[in-house]
Amino acid sequence: MNIDFELYRVFYVVASNGNITKAAEELNISQPAISKSIKNLESQLGGQLFVRTKRGVVLTTEGKEFYHYISQAIEITRNAEARFTELVNLEVGEIRIGISTTLTKIFLIPYIKEFHDKYPHIDIKIITNVSSDLLLKLRNGLLDMVIVNSDNSSSFDDMELIKCSDIHDVFVSNKKIFNTPVSIEELEDYPLVLLPKGSKTREFLDRFASENGVNLKPTMELAGYSLIIEFTKIGFGIGCVPLEFVRKELENKELYKIDLKENIPNRFVGIVLSKSHMPSFSTKKLVEIITK
Repeated sequence: MNIDFELYRVFYVVASNGNITKAAEELNISQPAISKSIKNLESQLGGQLFVRTKRGVVLTTEGKEFYHYISQAIEITRNAEARFTELVNLEVGEIRIGISTTLTKIFLIPYIKEFHDKYPHIDIKIITNVSSDLLLKLRNGLLDMVIVNSDNSSSFDDMELIKCSDIHDVFVSNKKIFNTPVSIEELEDYPLVLLPKGSKTREFLDRFASENGVNLKPTMELAGYSLIIEFTKIGFGIGCVPLEFVRKELENKELYKIDLKENIPNRFVGIVLSKSHMPSFSTKKLVEIITK
């Protein structure tokens, strides 16, 4: 049975008012149109819903039972409409963001603050891990967006990648080791502090080194730039981090940039969205704020 929902709505208003005239005023349609709709509904259902009286209309026994269920359906529909309106207006909702701890601190926080100031009722959940794990969660619908460091050679076949801002990778140490540019091969003689295998950044760095005949073997692998920066500052080795993340340390001479003979290609911070899951209204608005 495929009955037009509008007929149910007419039935509900008539039954609630017990009067076709009042129902016509509420629905802003003519009385004959309402009577026709009721007859149409009764015909499709195969039974009488109302009995006419001098005071109006009264539900039949079957009509009362039918009204019990229709009133629930109407209420659920109204709640659904109200909820959808709240979601569209960003009065309720949730955003699940996958991102590294360092990118959260250096890149995301100003945008999150702006978003939260405008839409304080949206719940924001930050999930931190290596990019490979976060992207898997995005594919499985467990995250709404992932923010990553990436480069033009990265593949996101089943996802949408939105470029946000450029980043420039540099090697740094806690003291000035070289006065002139050195090759990446020369850095093999020094302890290196890098991100672990499995991250997009480490994959990029290993590929760059391999193209220059070097196999990087770090003495320490840490799961975040903030840790790399801190351990490099206290002398555990030469770290590799984006220049944009250590400007303060370089200015304060807590760290020193090592000039390379080879040119490390630029990368960028990007937003990754799933192509198989429609982003929510709140996710779209946050992307808009970040990319404006």
